[in-house]
Amino acid sequence: MNTLEAVNKRYSYRGSYKNTPVSRENLRKILEAGLAAPSGCNKQTTSLIALDDPELLSSISNNVKKNGFTGGNPPAGICVLTQKIPGYANIYFYVQDYSAAIENMLLAITALGYASCWIEGQITESTDTQEQIAGLLNIPPDYIVVGFLPVGVPETEGRRPERKAFEERAWFNSFGKKE
Repeated sequence: MNTLEAVNKRYSYRGSYKNTPVSRENLRKILEAGLAAPSGCNKQTTSLIALDDPELLSSISNNVKKNGFTGGNPPAGICVLTQKIPGYANIYFYVQDYSAAIENMLLAITALGYASCWIEGQITESTDTQEQIAGLLNIPPDYIVVGFLPVGVPETEGRRPERKAFEERAWFNSFGKKE
């Protein structure tokens, strides 16, 4: 699958996963895609932890589910961490950094035939959830848990939701200008 196919095929999957393992080789490819993302002032504030231990995955999934996520138990996942490191003039780019990393990983996940969902709000809205996940994964205090990506083969085939027409959201040379 080429990049544009992955972009147009990717969707947020919130269902159950098949009990099909995700190989370490594929998890590494996904992590490498995330780490290849651009980073403000090249501070590289994003770090990643791949998970394939069923007990850890269950504990993290339960932490996320208690805050409202309804997805099934995946055979693998990726915990996304960040550090608040200033770029130039005391401006921070860590949100942009981890967002770019997550999108790269979501595209890699799709290209490899898996499904996922960007889970952030259910983690970042609760410092208890962040601290519990950090404790489970031995994350040092100068890192912040900001996201989780379940990874697996979907139990049922999902689909992308309808998108607004191109002309409603994108233009050339002027806002609202038709070609």
